[in-house]
Amino acid sequence: MFPLRDSLPRHTFPGMVWTLIAINSAVFMLLLDLPPDWQEAVVYHYGLVPARYIAPEWALAHGLTPGNPLPFFTNMFLHGGWLHLIFNMWTLWIFGPALEDRLGPLRFLVFYLLCGLLASFAHFYFNLTSTIPSLGASGAIAGVIGGYVMLFPHARIIIMVPILFIPFFFEVPALVYALVWYFTQVLQGTSSLLQPQMGGGVAWWAHVGGFLAGLLLIRFFIIGREAYLNWHADEGVYGFAPDGSASSQRNHRR
Repeated sequence: MFPLRDSLPRHTFPGMVWTLIAINSAVFMLLLDLPPDWQEAVVYHYGLVPARYIAPEWALAHGLTPGNPLPFFTNMFLHGGWLHLIFNMWTLWIFGPALEDRLGPLRFLVFYLLCGLLASFAHFYFNLTSTIPSLGASGAIAGVIGGYVMLFPHARIIIMVPILFIPFFFEVPALVYALVWYFTQVLQGTSSLLQPQMGGGVAWWAHVGGFLAGLLLIRFFIIGREAYLNWHADEGVYGFAPDGSASSQRNHRR
């Protein structure tokens, strides 16, 4: 289930979304330029390795500082390959601009980073003894999806679903997309706990934690209604109102 676009209009340029995409891409390109042994060192030192906090002897034996909290933050700017980076940045581009438009760039940045940190803690809690580095912005982006669906549950998301290698395209409400995506993450995360070898190296619980963080925190970041711009019934793709619902009124406040 691959999202292609949403139905919401924007009144502002998504500068913070572009900045985050640029930073993640630049870090990835810099990492690619390093020799393989340096790449591995960066991933282990700045990726989130839960065992470094639970097993100090193991951490010291591998040259890691046991109590260093920095990886809970830095891991969200590292990616393990081109597909990992592209899919994460594409998802951020689909869901981030509408949220930044609603929150403003600084509020959006704080919201994004806080969701990413809480996603890191969720991954840590469910993988206490893991010696595998966790990297990627997907936990923070899961928070963006959570915030998006809380604000715009009726927005339409165009998705592509490959069936027998044939792409099929569907338009679904954001709430439906988010619920299907969320329960998929929970199912996969539960499977990874029961059968660790089936986890595939994906930080499922970071996705779950980030999404729940987004659901719970978004209301603390919304700008007051008096600061919103006017919206009109004919604005937006497909004629949807600011929350993504079909609009029949002449004027709305966003």
